[in-house]
Amino acid sequence: MKRYILLFSLLFSAGVMANDPIETGTFNNKAIYGYDTVAYFTQSQAIKGSEQHVTSWRGADWYFSSAEHKSLFDNNPEAYAPQYGGYCAYAMSRGRFVGIDEDAWTIYDNKLYLNYSKGVRDDWLEQREKFIRDADIQYHEKVDF
Repeated sequence: MKRYILLFSLLFSAGVMANDPIETGTFNNKAIYGYDTVAYFTQSQAIKGSEQHVTSWRGADWYFSSAEHKSLFDNNPEAYAPQYGGYCAYAMSRGRFVGIDEDAWTIYDNKLYLNYSKGVRDDWLEQREKFIRDADIQYHEKVDF
């Protein structure tokens, strides 16, 4: 009986995650695993956010390293939020919702793209424009806003 409950829980969780527009992982509600999305733009690095600077947007909690970063995000979240809800940009080009490594990122055309790993990011960069076009289509077909 425990096996069936576990199997049902896993199947249900996978379905919920696939429809979730913001990547938060399985066991919390932290967008991009609690990293400061504004810091990618202002400091060119992945910086962990703080429990002191949190805001909610699109059903997820967004953490920031400073009040200034939180304010920037609150005033224009679309400018700082990662593309594809923070899911891997390369995987999204193939229609898959895959988590990310917060250190595998790129800013291109003033947009933040996250990837599963640095190796995947390097592959993604080789045909970035094609993968962005494909991911844009896939994400908007799969996610109801």
